[in-house]
Amino acid sequence: MNILQINTSARVYENNQGSQSTRLANELVAKLAAASPDAKVTVRDLARQPQPALDETALQALFTPAEQRSPEQAARAALDDALIAEVQAADVLVLGVPMYNFGVSSQLKNWIDAIVKARTTFRYTETGVEGLLPGKKVYAVLTRGGKYRDQPADSQVPYLRTVLGFVGMTDVEFIYAEGLAMGPDAEAAGLAEAREQIAAL
Repeated sequence: MNILQINTSARVYENNQGSQSTRLANELVAKLAAASPDAKVTVRDLARQPQPALDETALQALFTPAEQRSPEQAARAALDDALIAEVQAADVLVLGVPMYNFGVSSQLKNWIDAIVKARTTFRYTETGVEGLLPGKKVYAVLTRGGKYRDQPADSQVPYLRTVLGFVGMTDVEFIYAEGLAMGPDAEAAGLAEAREQIAAL
């Protein structure tokens, strides 16, 4: 089993300090790996290796045949292709997803913009869109300062369901750690709830 962990916090996790979403994603991946002795784990840490935002160079590369790209365009396209190859090879994806200003981080958005690629991870057919990344299990570990689960202010879950489903990843499970900025007791309770969900998987 190939497990791909995507850390999307702007904060680096190091020496048990830093990103809570990365901490919990680490714990989930450790559990999955322990259950599958032959598991191979790949970690893409977007705090340490930021993916550039979609820009003019990236767009030009997308619409230029590979053999006609400039060196700059080829280098930019190669960054996206590397992320796509990781997803294609994965059986299970674990996303660490902090909430920033009611949405996903720019790190996660840049990763999504890289992997959602026409004729590679999705295609349009006569009957509509076909996602080309089916059969994968996705766990999204959501960390929030407040409590937004099943509330109108939670834009993350609908967005992730939509965009991941668009490329064929429809088996998505959400793990919630909420109230992390509402005081020590609320933080402890939020982390404990997330760990209970992880233990129950």
